[in-house]
Amino acid sequence: METIIALDLMGGDMGAAATVPGAVAALDQFASLGLVVVGRRADIYPEYAALLDHPRLRFHDASEVVDMHEAPTVALKAKPNSSMRRVIDLVNDGSAAACVSAGNTGALTAMGTLLIKRLPGIERPAIVRALPRVGGHVHMLDLGASNDASPKRLFQFGIMGAMLSQYFDDNSHPTVGLLNIGTEE
Repeated sequence: METIIALDLMGGDMGAAATVPGAVAALDQFASLGLVVVGRRADIYPEYAALLDHPRLRFHDASEVVDMHEAPTVALKAKPNSSMRRVIDLVNDGSAAACVSAGNTGALTAMGTLLIKRLPGIERPAIVRALPRVGGHVHMLDLGASNDASPKRLFQFGIMGAMLSQYFDDNSHPTVGLLNIGTEE
């Protein structure tokens, strides 16, 4: 069964120069992966056309790009056809199971919070990084994105991290820990 992920080709400091080869490498590594890649056609074609000619990859054009220093409210309200917004829309309409963007963190968090349907009881999305370890991965959530995480939100991050570990590492009994770099009141 193929898992479809929507990928923002325009995100990150290097944009398509990094994301297009990365997308192809992911398809080569994971046989059950399908990608819907979204980017500004003028920035992608013809330079990357040969790389994007893959049977498990579909390209969607987006006329706008969210700049790395753009205010989240501007990205959300003024750029409805940005590559970042389009990958989120693909998740919402059921065309993709997840979306990935290396773009503007504030804009992505704002769009994710306001536009993506979340699991019941989950207030906001979390930034996730999987770190390799013997026998699987350690999934770290939030990564300092929240400077005001309540105990309730930390609990929700723990639930999401446990679900990630169960799904991706086939770990039926994951361990959840809390790492706090702030101060306690």
